[in-house]
Amino acid sequence: MAGAPYVAVVGPSDPSDEAYAAAEAVGRELAQRGAVVVCGGRGGAMEAVCRGAASANGVTVGILPGEDRSEANRWVTIAVATGLGELRNGVVVRAADAVIALAGGHGTLSEIGFALRIGRPVIGLNTWDVEGVEVAGDPVDAVERALRSAA
Repeated sequence: MAGAPYVAVVGPSDPSDEAYAAAEAVGRELAQRGAVVVCGGRGGAMEAVCRGAASANGVTVGILPGEDRSEANRWVTIAVATGLGELRNGVVVRAADAVIALAGGHGTLSEIGFALRIGRPVIGLNTWDVEGVEVAGDPVDAVERALRSAA
């Protein structure tokens, strides 16, 4: 795992059906290509990306806002309880080589901002229109761009 690319996937905790499906597809595609998936570890898009990765026997790291590892969704392989609340968003993106942002609200926007600030490549899929975010057309395209950027 140490040599594998780490890709953070960020998105809403209450995604639309379309965003949930996209997150699951991204997780599956990342796992199939040997990447470690990093996310916030709880529900919504985070659950979907972990579920997708688990379906392809991938490794997922959930960076949790609270102090209880049991808050992680059932598809998280490694749960990290930070006790940092929303500040853990910075840890999520710092732990990754690249970031894929899916849809999302202000939490996703903060993760995009943190990532761009520290120079992490951000690939967007139906997310905020922010200067510096590379736009992908679909989940496979997002994964290809993220892995190319992470190399």
